[in-house]
Amino acid sequence: MKKVILSLAFICFAAFTLSAQVASEKEKTEAQKSAVEQRKKDQERMAKERVAKEKQTNPQANNPNAPVITFDKLVHDYGTIAQHGDGNCEFKFTNDGKEPLILSNVRSSCGCTVPTWPRQPVLPGQSENIKVRYDTKRVGMINKSVYVYSNAKQSPITLKIKGKIEAASASKLPEKKVDNSGAPVNK
Repeated sequence: MKKVILSLAFICFAAFTLSAQVASEKEKTEAQKSAVEQRKKDQERMAKERVAKEKQTNPQANNPNAPVITFDKLVHDYGTIAQHGDGNCEFKFTNDGKEPLILSNVRSSCGCTVPTWPRQPVLPGQSENIKVRYDTKRVGMINKSVYVYSNAKQSPITLKIKGKIEAASASKLPEKKVDNSGAPVNK
């Protein structure tokens, strides 16, 4: 009789344990689905807020006479260059609008990339350059961004630089030839 009661108790315990696990797995999947849905909603909301903010921060977006900045290229590919090589490049742009173009700020994604830009207004039809210097002492892949803020219709504009820096070859320093065959000379 004891064996039968213990067997029934064990079977009841196993059944309750399995049913609790199934219920908790269902709760986990439902929680994961709701978390994914919430994340999607948050990303959509943030994207809408970002678009609204850009429209608010750029009052020139609806101005038909506003400056229009046009770049010859948006990406500069250094290719493969040696460590401590020339990391300079230029991005040429033209003001294709009807009002003077003013670059308010040009900043890079990190301190190893230094942009310089014209501080004076660029008149309609004129062209200027944004010079970018990358510090080539770092070895590896280059993938940096330069952000151009202006009073143009489309602002900010993202310029990119990319390439690969290879380590400089370990060149052998010249050795001093020492002639040990003679006696030392004291002066």
